Amino acid sequence: MAKTSIEKQEAKLRELNQKIKDEKRKIEQRLGKQIINQAHLDYADLSNEQIKAISKKVADVLNNQQDNQF
Repeated sequence: MAKTSIEKQEAKLRELNQKIKDEKRKIEQRLGKQIINQAHLDYADLSNEQIKAISKKVADVLNNQQDNQF
């Protein structure tokens, strides 16, 4: 009986972990979309290198803002 209970809990945990991953993915997609829209960028013109460069710039700005708050 205990094994069945543990298996049920493991199944619930796997389901919860999947929901967390899905929600993170949604947030990442919305954030990326908003950055692209706010910067008036064209999806078709963005290479992987440009995406990396933009994300680094955004991260640097956010990190600098956090540093300045303290």
